[in-house]
Amino acid sequence: MRPGALARTIRLNRFSLNDAEVIRNQTTTWEVIAYKALPHANEVCKKMSKRAIFGIIGALVLLIAWWGFHHRPAAAGSDQSRSTGATGSSGRRGGSGGGGPVPVVAGKVEQKDMPIYLDGLGTVQAFNTVTVHTRVDGQLQQVLFSEGQDLKAGDLIAVVDPRPFQSALDQAIAKKAQDEAQLANAKVVLERNTDLLKKKVIAQQDFDASKYSGDSLQAAVQADQAAIENARTQLDYTQIKSPINGRTGVRLVDVGNIVHASDQTGMVVITQMHPISVVFTLPEQNLQEILNQGGASGGLKVLALDRGNTNTLDEGALAVVDNEIDPTTGTVKLKATFPNNELKLWPGKFVNARLILTTRKDATVIPSSVVQRGPQGTYAYLIKPDKTVEMRPIKVAQTEGNLALVDEGLRPGEQVVVDGQYKLQPGAHVELTTPQPSQQRRPPQLRQPTRKTASSGKP
Repeated sequence: MRPGALARTIRLNRFSLNDAEVIRNQTTTWEVIAYKALPHANEVCKKMSKRAIFGIIGALVLLIAWWGFHHRPAAAGSDQSRSTGATGSSGRRGGSGGGGPVPVVAGKVEQKDMPIYLDGLGTVQAFNTVTVHTRVDGQLQQVLFSEGQDLKAGDLIAVVDPRPFQSALDQAIAKKAQDEAQLANAKVVLERNTDLLKKKVIAQQDFDASKYSGDSLQAAVQADQAAIENARTQLDYTQIKSPINGRTGVRLVDVGNIVHASDQTGMVVITQMHPISVVFTLPEQNLQEILNQGGASGGLKVLALDRGNTNTLDEGALAVVDNEIDPTTGTVKLKATFPNNELKLWPGKFVNARLILTTRKDATVIPSSVVQRGPQGTYAYLIKPDKTVEMRPIKVAQTEGNLALVDEGLRPGEQVVVDGQYKLQPGAHVELTTPQPSQQRRPPQLRQPTRKTASSGKP
């Protein structure tokens, strides 16, 4: 340190040492300074600790104020940017603003053969359902069927104790033999009396008695034959047979029980499974259209679909259109017949019946996602050659799966927007993109379209 600077330092700290002494002996001077400045330094440290605390607190307050001042405008700016972005997107949706072309997925209008159909809710009904009862009273000796077994008409399914009925049959046969013997004797007596009457040996009265006795015995023999037939029939009733082709249900009575012809429950229910019928209803306004396609004589194709309208259970044909309209519901009942070879139709099951009226050849079809709905009805965005879009009103006849049948508004070969319509309005510029893999793997969804179909309640 320079001598002048050291002297000034000593004067500033209120020491009376002269500069020459300090210069001559710098080490001694610093020791003196440190020793005499110790009480003053302690006071300074106390003051400096308080100042340091207040300084730190002030610095923190200033830091918080600085952070709030600089970040609040940034948040406001982000909100403003989001608002501006929303406005810009709405501006892009509202037109070809400064945001550039809108990315969309495009598709083409095609021509295909499309069926025109009517949909109705139906119930599966068996052609024949029989509750098997015994026709004679007795003990059930045998049950010869399994639950759920397919039977044919005439198959033996149960046996009632036949012994009482066999005895009755034997008695009837014996009674007939007895009466036949008496009849033979009466015939011999009649022949003898005829000769005696010619010789005037017996009176006419005796001859008439023998004649009528023979006639009576002849009637008795015929009655005996009828009794035999009845006894044989009762004996045959002890063998219970299936009256129809069908499938057995749950067994309602067990072996060993006494069964009666008057029992209400029966022994088992047999249901004919194939062919099988579906009864469904359609609104009365569709009746004329069905008749125009020849539905009165049947033969129109009918599909049975599951409740989700996704799987075809069976294909059949329209059998009959009911001869009256239900005035309470305004619907007409129809019945279709299905082969049901795979037994997918079960009696009592609710299904969706689809009546195919006709097939439209070379119909105009588009993907169902192209169809948009607005206050003025259905429309589609048509892509022009200059990559701008036009809102084209269309008339949709029906929608099946991912295809919509268009009656008016589009021509085959035109390009339409399949995805991305929510960003568009007429005149917007578009950029054609390919669909995302997730969109490509997405299964087609069935819509309930505005189509030439009918839905109805339970039949």
